[in-house]
Amino acid sequence: MRSYLFFLFLAIAPLLVTNILSAQNPIISDQFTADPSARVFGDSVYLYPSHDILAKEGRGRPGWFCMEDYHVFSSSNLTDWTDHGVIVSQDKIPWANSKSYSLWAPDCIYKNGKYYFYFPAPAKDSTYGRGFSIGAAVSDRPHGPFIPQPEPIKGAHGIDPNVFIDKDGQAYLYWAGRGTRVAKLKENMLELESEPKVVQGLPEKGLREGPFLFERNGIYYLTYPHVQNVTERLEYAISDNPIGPFKVAGVIMDETPGCWTNHHSIIEFKKQWYLFYHSSDLSPHFDKNRSVRIDSLFFNEDGTIKKVIPTLRGVGLTEASKKIQIDRYSLKSDNGASIAFLDSLNRFEGWKTILDNVNAWVQYNGIDFGSKRYNSVQVKALSQMGSTLQIRLDKADGFLLAELKIPAGTEWKTINTKVLKNQKGIHNLVVILKGDNPAEIDWIQFK
Repeated sequence: MRSYLFFLFLAIAPLLVTNILSAQNPIISDQFTADPSARVFGDSVYLYPSHDILAKEGRGRPGWFCMEDYHVFSSSNLTDWTDHGVIVSQDKIPWANSKSYSLWAPDCIYKNGKYYFYFPAPAKDSTYGRGFSIGAAVSDRPHGPFIPQPEPIKGAHGIDPNVFIDKDGQAYLYWAGRGTRVAKLKENMLELESEPKVVQGLPEKGLREGPFLFERNGIYYLTYPHVQNVTERLEYAISDNPIGPFKVAGVIMDETPGCWTNHHSIIEFKKQWYLFYHSSDLSPHFDKNRSVRIDSLFFNEDGTIKKVIPTLRGVGLTEASKKIQIDRYSLKSDNGASIAFLDSLNRFEGWKTILDNVNAWVQYNGIDFGSKRYNSVQVKALSQMGSTLQIRLDKADGFLLAELKIPAGTEWKTINTKVLKNQKGIHNLVVILKGDNPAEIDWIQFK
């Protein structure tokens, strides 16, 4: 019996291990993620996105959005993310169509010792009405397991649910469906307390979906994707009441080239505000497979939101001892620096940096050397004719930290060299091509 249990454990052990991801933008790089709902629970951020997969015959509608389950991810530093695995799947929801592949944008909230996960799905029959209904799943922990309720929330028909709990403890459910709608939730968080009403004061023309409400300094911000022209941009409206009426106040993020949709959430974490959103980084030619990003968000003195400019670098510090993906650059030279996929047939492998002009450079901000002593640096690079790289601190003409000779060849090599001077604290890193021949760089790591 002991032998049997030992081998049984070996069989199921892989299922018990969560996946640790370390990334910048996009923050999840081993699968497609979209419609990110970020929440602060305790000292960590929990991310509840939808999960894009590639549709095929018999599995969704080819060429369209296809989602069959939800994962949850968590991070204490916004850089290293743990995938806790599937928390809800379409074949485990009692009332939902188990073959719809339409588990669209969700949300999660904590109240009264429980975590409530809200999601839209088409019902399996006409008992619950036509189109999408909104359901809930409940857990004792933010990463599950979540137990779907036997029926959807009565009276809530639409997509993209969002929940807000005001300072008086009253919870509100927002969703998109024939306009943006809102209703109070009962104390049990599973039933509507009031009749749904259309939120007033929002743009009347153009598709509007994905509502997300938050409060700051007495101002209620209702944020939403809106098709003003051809693709979605992120906008917001403000009010002194969570149910409105609202007044349109501005644009949070302009349209993203190459991605028709955008969907978002906004949180404050460790005294900094952040915008979670999505783009098509890992699928540039098919925007139904999207990827979640983060960038910092700031406010003006009058409470209006400063427009967020998307970045590859994203947020958070990168430890010098980890692989530094300089293709997620903060700055680059105007000429001679570009980014490409390592493998165009397997884009989850990530990107490489290509430097093909003398003195072309890329800069990666926020390397944390801490108080450790680093004696050497490794670079995974390739140069068909051989070349030379310099690594400098903080700026292109900053302190020379290391110089590496890349041998000629057609395969990737990991080159080691000494660090000329030990560094401590937080610095920017600049990689410069000094040889006459082009070079490609995968990552840099200090030892």
